[in-house]
Amino acid sequence: MEKELVIVLDFGGQYNQLVARRVRECNVYCEIYSYRTDLSKIKEMNPKGIILTGGPNSCYEADSPTYTKELFELGIPVLGLCYGAQLMMHVLGGKVQKAPVREYGKTEVFVDRSSDLFEDVSETTVCWMSHFDYISQVAEGFRITAHTADCPVAAAENAEKGLYAIQFHPEVLHTQEGTKMLYNFVRGVCDCAGTWRMDSFVENAIREIREKVGDGKVLCALSGGVDSSVAAVMLSKAIGNQLTCVFVDHGLLRKDEGDEVEEVFGPNGNYELNFIRVNAQERYYKKLAGVTEPEQKRKIIGEEFIRVFEEEAKKIGAVDFLVQGTIYPDVVESGLGGESAVIKSHHNVGGLPDYVDFKEIIEPLRDLFKDEVRKAGLEMGIPEKLVFRQPFPGPGLGIRIVGEVTAEKVKIVQEADAIYREEIANAGLDKTIGQYFAALTNMRSVGVMGDERTYDYAVALRAVNTIDFMTAESAEIPFDVLQKVMSRIINEVKGVNRVFYDLTSKPPGTIEFE
Repeated sequence: MEKELVIVLDFGGQYNQLVARRVRECNVYCEIYSYRTDLSKIKEMNPKGIILTGGPNSCYEADSPTYTKELFELGIPVLGLCYGAQLMMHVLGGKVQKAPVREYGKTEVFVDRSSDLFEDVSETTVCWMSHFDYISQVAEGFRITAHTADCPVAAAENAEKGLYAIQFHPEVLHTQEGTKMLYNFVRGVCDCAGTWRMDSFVENAIREIREKVGDGKVLCALSGGVDSSVAAVMLSKAIGNQLTCVFVDHGLLRKDEGDEVEEVFGPNGNYELNFIRVNAQERYYKKLAGVTEPEQKRKIIGEEFIRVFEEEAKKIGAVDFLVQGTIYPDVVESGLGGESAVIKSHHNVGGLPDYVDFKEIIEPLRDLFKDEVRKAGLEMGIPEKLVFRQPFPGPGLGIRIVGEVTAEKVKIVQEADAIYREEIANAGLDKTIGQYFAALTNMRSVGVMGDERTYDYAVALRAVNTIDFMTAESAEIPFDVLQKVMSRIINEVKGVNRVFYDLTSKPPGTIEFE
């Protein structure tokens, strides 16, 4: 698919995915690459714009991430954000040093609206700052276009060469007009037409799948979640009965979810799919016995997925391709997209074993963020109820149970989660909260029930609001609703005597527990 491209060079910043996500909101396709990417490869990709991310280092130190001066001489517009802005100045002859006052959080910024970057932006706007170094002197040819009370260079530019530096983070929602600034860069400075549309993506993806598969047989890993469901429907539209969908019930699903998945995709469901359900609960519990480390759990679950698929493939004959619902955040968080540290191995990316007995793995959604996957699903006519269902991780309750996974613990968290989701719906909050679930901590504590001493588990309730799943804030749930959930869980779920509510945002936490 021919498309305009803006690339993000990642210098280890925590918001790298957000940068790409915001660019795509401008209907411009964007991908993340490590700052180690060779200049020749960048030239080959022929991007219409380049964005340099933030990062935790000081650009003037000898071992800090850097890039050659030639990057800024390609004639391609470059936008540096935070560390990227400092690096641009440092490489081009400006001066960066330790700031006398560190800025962190929401900050009032005064901008020069004559800059193309700040067209239609308020003269005084609120932006998200996060830096302990500052640009004390801009490079030759640059002019200062924004400042704060403590930061003399909040933005600078050499418009003639298409070089722009911003000290704050326009990609985070806390920067009130950040999306407008990024729009001005990619659609204005870079002159992108904005042709990245979901209808075009779906149409092209289906055509490319059909060409790649030919008359081959395809096995789809169907979990019933949004990502794998959209992938399955896309494959079904592309190749019809050449596709077999295997649903592995690993015993780590939400209450009654296995039956619900079969109801939708099985023989009596809404789609013409070859559907196989594999009940592998005991197999998983045995493999996970005694395992407490979350990364190890993820990899065990991932490898077992593949092994089950290989076994099913042999039963149905030669299978050429395996389909998975991998999405772009999976790739980046598994350390395969940019320069950021591995946050967690996703079972269908970093968790794959070294040997996989298929010719190739097809991941039609690999380039999409979660909300883009939902748009693709709606584009293909998948019902809203399925497209907007609560997100559920591939490893399932395996990472919502802290510590060892056992059948007893799975039962506890399934029942607690079902109560929580039921009461959230009863309170009319299910349409307003981004994601919510119950998790089982590994903590046991003393309690009193029926005048008797108990020594049972604590359940943690999680609810967050998020647009892109890259950042999230804890949701405010009315206290009476939390009280009702707590009372029901303790009274109805055997083995629980405490209920907590998790207030942690992302970052510093993740949305899931492990």
